[in-house]
Amino acid sequence: MSAYYGDPNVNKLRPMQRDEVLARLRAAADPANVAGKARYGINVMGALGVPMPAIRAIAKEIRKDHALALALWDTGIPECRLLAPMIADLSQTDEGLMERWVADLNSWDVCDGLCGNLLDRHPAAWTKAVEWSRRDEEFVRRAGFVLMARLPVRDKKAADERFRPFFKLIEQGAHDERNFVKKAVNWALRQIGKRDETLRCEAIACAHRVARQNTAAARWIARDALRELEQETQIARIASRTAKKAAARK
Repeated sequence: MSAYYGDPNVNKLRPMQRDEVLARLRAAADPANVAGKARYGINVMGALGVPMPAIRAIAKEIRKDHALALALWDTGIPECRLLAPMIADLSQTDEGLMERWVADLNSWDVCDGLCGNLLDRHPAAWTKAVEWSRRDEEFVRRAGFVLMARLPVRDKKAADERFRPFFKLIEQGAHDERNFVKKAVNWALRQIGKRDETLRCEAIACAHRVARQNTAAARWIARDALRELEQETQIARIASRTAKKAAARK
């Protein structure tokens, strides 16, 4: 276990820097943004109302500061938790921290930001995608499927075989009627299917199996995935991507 994990003094790490970032975030806050986020199903409890471009600008200025990332996450402020993965050091992110942060999730935007700005680059991402998709907690399970959606884009060298076990997990996850889970299940199915023509065909077959579950969530997941994967423009785009991959292997 890393020295920082579970450290009760984590909020004492570089407090001036943490407080400076909090001041910057509060200065960029617009309360009107809180209501706007709520309309998209975002949990706005404790939110400041900072627009995402302002958060990204602060992250770009900080670059990487792992101690600061830890301190910001532990404030519990949503904007701090969006910023933390952007500045966290991947090399200092162990599985203990991954588990700690995913257990704290209570909103889809922070979940997706954590996965897309940090965890999908971690060597354990493939394992966590499987493990978390089987967990009961809503946003832990969502994180598992978000990783499945991110890995086809992030890990460009991965062979198709690495994605095939995800189809069974997608079928199992399609039973979950919770909105933020079913949307992540759908996202995973579509993203895997868009990786290349072989996986597109396999994703379509998976979507048909999901549809046969005949629940409201499963029908929506399958219908939405099929609409995109069978769209002519998408088929052409995937065919072009597949041809480029084949040419690169020669």
